[in-house]
Amino acid sequence: MRDGDALENNPFVSRSALEAIHGQVFGWALSRCDFNHAAAEDLMQQAYVELLSGNARFDNKSSLKTFVFSVVQNLARSRVRRLATRLRLVRQYLPAAEAVTDGEPVADAGVWRAVRALPARQRDIIELVFCRELTIEQASKVMGVSTGTGRVHYDRAKKALRARLLDRSGDEE
Repeated sequence: MRDGDALENNPFVSRSALEAIHGQVFGWALSRCDFNHAAAEDLMQQAYVELLSGNARFDNKSSLKTFVFSVVQNLARSRVRRLATRLRLVRQYLPAAEAVTDGEPVADAGVWRAVRALPARQRDIIELVFCRELTIEQASKVMGVSTGTGRVHYDRAKKALRARLLDRSGDEE
């Protein structure tokens, strides 16, 4: 760590290390916000505020990348809970109100559709391992599950993807 590179309220975190992983963390934030860039930017800003203020304190028990991914994951979950509460209140007091949802992200069509069709934890572990280049152990920590549980979700996700993609390729012939 260079002199003066450490964050004041988080001495084990350096600005240069955060800059190095920013792109990957932003990709994770995008996926947590259904690929809504504005929401992902807000989520990233909130994560950086937590890190800079010391509210999210890194203690070197995992890699910095795993820690920051976990901060983003937890903030995204809080955001979803707040939105769900608001939606429940709107439905309760304005029964005629319709829920507005964002569209599906535009991505590599068949493969991404197959990934998005997986259950949430399987989808998360596949994205963290393949797209965000975390190990299964690191991804499990981000998701808040044991390594064994992470391995089970990873194995099931690979099998489900293989089956979906084989079915799809059989339909195209």
